[in-house]
Amino acid sequence: MSLPTPDSAAPAAPLATAAAALLPASHRHWLLWLVAAQVLFVLGVAVAGYATAALGRTVTLQTEPVDPRDLLYGDYLRLRYQISELPGSLWRGTEVPRRRQAAYVLLEPRPSGDFEATGIYPEAPATSGQQAVLRGSVQDVWRRGLRLRYGLERYYVPETMTRRMRQRRRLRVTISIAPWGQARITQVDTVRQ
Repeated sequence: MSLPTPDSAAPAAPLATAAAALLPASHRHWLLWLVAAQVLFVLGVAVAGYATAALGRTVTLQTEPVDPRDLLYGDYLRLRYQISELPGSLWRGTEVPRRRQAAYVLLEPRPSGDFEATGIYPEAPATSGQQAVLRGSVQDVWRRGLRLRYGLERYYVPETMTRRMRQRRRLRVTISIAPWGQARITQVDTVRQ
């Protein structure tokens, strides 16, 4: 038995094609669907992020940095918003709120241009005028209040910007809230005191 010479050797098949050829036909279809689903998921996340910024309602919130360093990911600001801890009297549900429960915070503009919480609902409330709704989740419940999380508590920044923001205590964060409830930070500014 002789080995083929380089002239008679067939070109090497890509690894994915070779692996797919070893699978039965029914499994190949599942593999293709799985790869397509992963690609669509990644594209969907990217499109949702851009759509949130383009179609979302812009809201400005007051906050302050808490812990500006993460050794694994670089510099970031961990933010604590004024609407992160709210009085229990703003809860508009019929039942007592529970940890990890979805919460919808109704925001209304102040004369300063920042938004403040005027109600916390277990379901998305209807809005009118300049109102906006920010979706979050209940983190802690105590006798007179709630601690909420919105998924907007981390903001990654260049190291030079982090040092500058550490010197000032108050920040103004502009977020964009999409009609379907997704929110993302679009800008962080320092507030002069």
